[in-house]
Order: sequence, then C-alpha cells, then structure tokens
Amino acid sequence: MSDTNHAWVLASHPDGMPAKSDWRMEETPRPTAGDGQVLARAIYLSVDPYMRGRISKAANYAAGVGIGDVMQGGAVAEIVESNHPDWKAGDIVETMGFGWQQWAVLDPATQGANGLRRVAPSLGPIHAYLSYLGMPGVTAWISMEQIGKLAEGQTVLVSAASGAVGQVVGQIAKDKGARAVAIASTKEKLDWCRDIGFDAGINYRERAGDLPDAVKEACPDGVDIYFDNTGGPIHDAAMKNLALNARIIICGMVSKADAFDEPDIGERPMRRLLVARARMEGFLIFDHMDLWDEARRALATMAADGRLKFRTDTLDGIEQMPQAFINLLTSQNFGKQVVRVSDDPTA
Repeated sequence: MSDTNHAWVLASHPDGMPAKSDWRMEETPRPTAGDGQVLARAIYLSVDPYMRGRISKAANYAAGVGIGDVMQGGAVAEIVESNHPDWKAGDIVETMGFGWQQWAVLDPATQGANGLRRVAPSLGPIHAYLSYLGMPGVTAWISMEQIGKLAEGQTVLVSAASGAVGQVVGQIAKDKGARAVAIASTKEKLDWCRDIGFDAGINYRERAGDLPDAVKEACPDGVDIYFDNTGGPIHDAAMKNLALNARIIICGMVSKADAFDEPDIGERPMRRLLVARARMEGFLIFDHMDLWDEARRALATMAADGRLKFRTDTLDGIEQMPQAFINLLTSQNFGKQVVRVSDDPTA
C-alpha cells in the first residue's frame, strides 16, 4: 500500500476552455482515517460536464473549487481501513465526494450525493456505478420520469446522445415505445446510437449551417421531448421544432465550456414555448436523491434484460485526469469518460 497520495488541485480558474495548466498535481502523505471514518483507494475516477461550473468564478448551484483545493469528482473506490462499524476493508463504494486523488478519507455519516453508496458487482461492472448505474443513468431515468412523462409514439430528441446521460435517455425512450433521435458530433457516434436503438441521427457539425432543417427532417411531427445536454445552437434548433405540449429538460450546457462565464446569447424561445404550450425545466440530480435507489434498480433490470447497453471510454493513470476532462468538454471522448487509477479487484 503506497505511503503517498497524488492529487490534482486547482491552480487557476480557467478563462475560456480549461487547459491542463489550470491544475497541478501534488504529492502528500497518504491520509489516515479518524474516528467513524474510512480510508479508501480510488479504482475509477469520473469526469463529468458539471465540473466545468465548479471551477468557474461565477456563482453556481453548489460550492465551487477554490484555488489550491483538490478537484471535486466522483469515484468507485475500495475501503482499505475502517473505523466505522457498518463498513469494512474490501467493501467497494461509490461517492461523488472523492475528488481527483488516489486516496481519500470518507465519512459514512455524509448524506446526499457525497455520501457512500455500496457497489454490488453482481449488477454490472463496478465502473458502471459512475455511468448507467450511477449519476448519469440515474439523472436520465429520474428526469424522464419526473419531467418527460413520455407517452408511446412520441418523439424524443437527445443532444450529446452518445454521452453518459444521452445513451441512457435514448434507450429509456425506446423502452417506453417512443421514437428516439440522436444528435452527436461524428458518424461513429451516430452509428453507435443507432446500434443501441435510436431511430435517426443528426451530425451537428455537418449540419451546422441548417440545424433547424436537420431537426425538422429527423422529427417531422415535431419534438415532444427535447433532452438538452448542450445548450447553444442545438437548443435553438430544437426550439424551432417543438410539438404541442413539448417538454424540454435542461440537463447540461457543455457547449458553453469555452465561454462559461459569458452571457449565453442566443435566440429567445419564449414565443415558441407559448405557441407550443411547452414546459422547460432544469434538472439537477441533487434535488432527487430520494429516488436514487429506485432509479438504479430500474436501470439494473433493464441492463440484465438486455434492454440497456452502454459504452465507456477509459483512460489509465491518475496523470490523465485533466486530459480526460478536456476530452469530455471537446467531444473527443466516446461514451462515459472514466479514468482507471488502480487495479480493479473484480476484473
């Protein structure tokens, strides 16, 4: 067991698209668990779009990362020392409160997203607890249930459709008898979306000059649910093609990664919302932690029955964390982006 801990700390708040130089790696002694705490080693670390907001100077829905602080993020980890009666060495856990580091002291009394959740390898590969059995999948399932209220035969348009959340949204739509349309950045990603059940796809880079027309061609009866992971021009195109009583789920704004602190200047959709009698609502998983276990059970059942497939993009080594995050923000990843930082005991 290593006596040192390598951790990525924030060196500067990025101005525009984050760069590797916005973080620095620090080496410190491996921490020690106190009373009621556990010490865990990271196996897989997660990078997710929400992290862009955490490194902004602007106010956000949760506290940001300060200069010199360990970068926030989730992990699947193994407990190696425990001073808590409910947890023992060898337990595999998932938490959004681990950080970009090899070792972390965790407090099982913590509630919410940063609390400890047990990982059951019988439900799927343990890295799936950072994807379809974790925050991305749970986000997709709960938001589609709570806001989407999907009916059979309706059309669901999904941006960043090959990403961690988008993959699951499309397959939930198909499982409920809807028509799913993917928006992604490459032919390869759209081919994958079709492989997992999407009915049609739009390459937003190839159709950048006529995105509204591309959406109309793919959704001739209009968009009943638009699941927005990107914002920007893709959002504007979807707004021009709303069906009556459409629902728009605002989940992410990754297209703003290079201008996060600047005003989001685009078309004003209010009249289209009025005419379509549409509903647009932001979704944050932190508001729905009481439904986490229900969502996970539903997703595990879908996967066990072969109704849910998933693609994961894995890099190796703690040194890869900044690059993995930049890959995510610039669409260089393919599927859910994770970084493996130590041996997987279940592999």
